[in-house]
Amino acid sequence: MADLTAQVGSIVLRAPVMTASGASGHGAELAPYGPLSDLGAVVVKSLSDGPWPGNPPPRLHPLRSPAAGMINSVGLQGPGAEAWLADDLPALVDAGADVVASIWGDTVDAYRRAAELLAAGPPQIVAVEVNVSCPNTEDGMRMFAHSAEATEAVLAATAGCGRPRWAKLSPNTPELVAVAAAAVRGGAEAVVLTNTLSGLVIDIEKRRPALGGLRGGVSGAALHPVAVRAVFDVHEALPAVPIVGVGGVAGGADAVEMLMAGASAVQVGTAIFADPRAPWKVLAELRQWCDGSGVASLAELIGAAH
Repeated sequence: MADLTAQVGSIVLRAPVMTASGASGHGAELAPYGPLSDLGAVVVKSLSDGPWPGNPPPRLHPLRSPAAGMINSVGLQGPGAEAWLADDLPALVDAGADVVASIWGDTVDAYRRAAELLAAGPPQIVAVEVNVSCPNTEDGMRMFAHSAEATEAVLAATAGCGRPRWAKLSPNTPELVAVAAAAVRGGAEAVVLTNTLSGLVIDIEKRRPALGGLRGGVSGAALHPVAVRAVFDVHEALPAVPIVGVGGVAGGADAVEMLMAGASAVQVGTAIFADPRAPWKVLAELRQWCDGSGVASLAELIGAAH
């Protein structure tokens, strides 16, 4: 059997398949569907330095062709990092999961506070995903990830978490490679590519946007080729930077494609909404593909398309 141990920066993962932030809540919600300890990590929904209510409903809407994915405007609702450590993390630890805590903020200082709150967490928090691809209220609601300077500042400010940091970036900028390089200068060990595509859906019967937050993020199969392109571009320009590929990964072939583009591991997100067992399905299909193709280790696949 192929060795599917994955390495992302200084972190060795038992498997190259993780959940994606926002797809399975803040705790062990997926535990009834499979062993969390079999996955590379559970990446929890992004946390701020305090409770956040999120956007008004409706928050989710399928695309006109549901197989293409969905659009969401959840608005990063969450309990805050301190409450998450006390109330949600213990169930993940009890389930044997390695955990990646995702954080966000509306200012650089808010990112700093969220990161520092995580410093007291247990060693099962193996990394912190710094979600810079959310609105930046310090700069006219632009995303931090649309600015190399802002991204570098946020990553530098989050060093207090005491964990390796991964920068989650946006596909909605032509400066993606420059932003990825800035994240590394700020202290990121890896980049996560990508977050959702900006979009909007109109309810033609009501003659208004279908989501309570108006605009939203497109994810699922429609995002996959965009995410693969982002991984390919960043690996081509910055081959030494570890990448986690995310976007429309619903089967083993999707994961292989991400790895060949340059990713060291993948995350499964939107597919979980249709099938909560999706992460384990992707992992099983990836293993089957590797065994059937004579692949002994992931190193043979990473960047193979270049």
